[in-house]
Amino acid sequence: MQVRQALTHQLMCQTIVLCRKGPIVISQCMECKMLNIWLRNLLLNFTSEQFKMFKNFTSQLDVEESMFPFPDGEERLVLRTPHSDICFTFSMTEWEDFHVAMEEAEYMQQVYQLMHH
Repeated sequence: MQVRQALTHQLMCQTIVLCRKGPIVISQCMECKMLNIWLRNLLLNFTSEQFKMFKNFTSQLDVEESMFPFPDGEERLVLRTPHSDICFTFSMTEWEDFHVAMEEAEYMQQVYQLMHH
């Protein structure tokens, strides 16, 4: 029940879109400051600090060591999560867009902070 309430709260926040890049949308609630990364059927939620840590972690990832061939013949980057049963996969274009979106979102987050302080 607590998970449902937390998700309902996050989905009902008054968010602003920090960045939109292809299928990726990164938004932030101006009240609770939670950041949401929407990527097709994925929804990732972070505090500002968690977002920075995630962005730093992904920027340090060794792309070549994380690429694996998939049954459809395309190589994809596999991003492991703290839950060993859950991994995210990205084509190179998706991975590059993902990083550009996080950079832009971090920049826009700083712009909004300056405007509201």
